[in-house]
Amino acid sequence: MAAFRSIRLWYWCISLFTLLATGCAPSGKVVENPIPHLYGAGDSQFSRTMGTLLGAGILDGNRVEALLNGDEIFPAMLHAIRSAKTTITFETYIYWSGSIGGEFTNALAERARAGVKVHVLLDWIGSSKTDASQLSLMEKAGVQLWKYNKPHWYQFGRLNNRTHRKLLVVDGEIGFAGGVGIADQWTGHAQDPEHWRDSHYRVQGPVVAQMQAAFMDNWIKVSGDVLHGPEYFPLLRPVGAGKAHVTRSSPSGGSETMRLMYLLAITAASRSIHLSTPYFIPDALAIKALTDAAKRGVTVQIITVGHHTDIETIRRASRARWGDLLEAGVEIYEYQPTMYHCKVMIVDGLWTTVGSTNFDPRSFSLNDEANVNYYDRDFALRQIEIFQEDLAHSRQVTFQEWKDRPLAEKFWEHAASLLGSQF
Repeated sequence: MAAFRSIRLWYWCISLFTLLATGCAPSGKVVENPIPHLYGAGDSQFSRTMGTLLGAGILDGNRVEALLNGDEIFPAMLHAIRSAKTTITFETYIYWSGSIGGEFTNALAERARAGVKVHVLLDWIGSSKTDASQLSLMEKAGVQLWKYNKPHWYQFGRLNNRTHRKLLVVDGEIGFAGGVGIADQWTGHAQDPEHWRDSHYRVQGPVVAQMQAAFMDNWIKVSGDVLHGPEYFPLLRPVGAGKAHVTRSSPSGGSETMRLMYLLAITAASRSIHLSTPYFIPDALAIKALTDAAKRGVTVQIITVGHHTDIETIRRASRARWGDLLEAGVEIYEYQPTMYHCKVMIVDGLWTTVGSTNFDPRSFSLNDEANVNYYDRDFALRQIEIFQEDLAHSRQVTFQEWKDRPLAEKFWEHAASLLGSQF
């Protein structure tokens, strides 16, 4: 845990330096004005709008399954890798040495030796704690391995752009997305502060091709190679009844897309919003969207980190911005048993987004992110059940408690909030 804190602190020091040296304002379109509430999440206009404005059309015939914590997540991912027959594409932010990192390294290397085409894309900063011998083992086995935005003197300003995407696609048919990193903190079942609470998702159906395309987006950036053909993009037949599409964002190709997705979904809510996020730093427009939803009678519940957090500064920056939300009736809860790393939002028990995106400016403007949006009532209701289970292990923060916090605490929270765009 201490090592994780030190690398994140080092990362933010570099980010702050880059901010001062080069600036980090997002390019392209920026949503500046509130989005009016015109329809609900159950209205066909909602899905038409999301499928048009966010860049990827909605596809029928999908199935998404929730995997809770490392005890469910890692066996499913490793089984898919070990069963691969033609191709594996894997992009992730955190990839560290350790027991689970070693298992992934060995599984990927074994498949490459067996003739499977294995492509691994790791973020340069997120994988900095990986032992060089593990990377060498994969490369000697035939794994094509690249690091995203490895710094060069002529493009130092890009260091602040990281790939935070967490995508695994096997044989072009089975996909995984969610919040999990490849590190021992994610193993287990969230049984103590050393083992984190997280959710990941196994995806099947036509939408897997969009997950593959999201991987290819960054693979082309780093390698210049275009991977295509039936090994990567096979014909995908319907396997379920759910509609789905992938939303992806990047400063180099639409940094505002993910923020727009969340704003549209919040604005469409008619009954309920359930948001799980470890890093909750809403900007003014997001605060207005959430408070407007609460004022029109929507139940808004948010679970975020409590005292068990990888970086306390993020928690402080978050708490500085809760006043208007709490006063408007938004319910905010802090998860108590361990670090809370889930990244899920459910609207009206109908629409769910899962993936790598945090509810903060870094995810909305600086990172490369990818989420799967799923339109399925049964799945959404199950995610609300999981949310309520997490809620039972969380402590609600009231508006009065927030107002009465010590003056020193208020000072440090507002100081942290000034650097909120870097978290």
